[in-house]
Amino acid sequence: MPRRPQTRRWQAVTLALLGAVAAVGVAAAAVRSPEKPAAAAGAGALPLPVAPAFVPGRPRPLGSTRHLSHWAIVKRPAIARVAPAAGAAVVAAVPTLAPEGTPSAVAVIAQRQDDGGRVWVHVRLPVLPNGTTGWVRRRALGGYEAVDTRLDVDLARLRATLYRDGRPVLRAPVGVGGPGWPTPRGEFYVRNKLTRYRSPAYGPVAFGTSARSPAATGWPAGGFVGIHGTDRPDLVPGRVSHGCIRMRNADIRALARRMPVGTPLTIH
Repeated sequence: MPRRPQTRRWQAVTLALLGAVAAVGVAAAAVRSPEKPAAAAGAGALPLPVAPAFVPGRPRPLGSTRHLSHWAIVKRPAIARVAPAAGAAVVAAVPTLAPEGTPSAVAVIAQRQDDGGRVWVHVRLPVLPNGTTGWVRRRALGGYEAVDTRLDVDLARLRATLYRDGRPVLRAPVGVGGPGWPTPRGEFYVRNKLTRYRSPAYGPVAFGTSARSPAATGWPAGGFVGIHGTDRPDLVPGRVSHGCIRMRNADIRALARRMPVGTPLTIH
């Protein structure tokens, strides 16, 4: 009789060992057979992979920036200086409104930071003498806009050509300044697009440029060179204006559909 408790303890230990061995066997079998159907696993089974919303395409190189130009609206009155420094000589005042009442625009050439960390922007200015540039504080300008167009006006051939991304997209004959009223040569930009001057003399739409004539051009805002239509298409091409660039109305409409504000303008 005194031996009975010890026997029971050995039986309990033996049963525990047998249970542990059985558990290890089950686990080993599961490791050896991961490919078995999960149907019997029930709620513990992993969900099927989700189909992607889109598949990225092949990587492509970015387009060329060779023909891009930049411009910006003047948000605050500014002073243009000969160098990117607060103490540099003044070139001109830069207002927020153009003479035609539209937001003033400048062509952006470059950007630089001074020793004090202030950012300056080198811009083309619509002032005399033609070709004048200056440096203004970056904070005076709005966001940069980019264009891939360029307008070329050939005074010898009396022809305008609009390029987009370096390729010609429009060619048209033009009327330019006559004797004593030359259309100035140089590098300029398109400042604004206007319909308020719609009339027989100016056609359906017009563009103001940064080019200026020392004499009056007949442009409503003063001595600026405009690009506009005409009520005398028979005089185009020819040297018939006071400095502005005239186009037949069908051609100025086509130009207006393709040429944005900020487009660089070369007159040669």
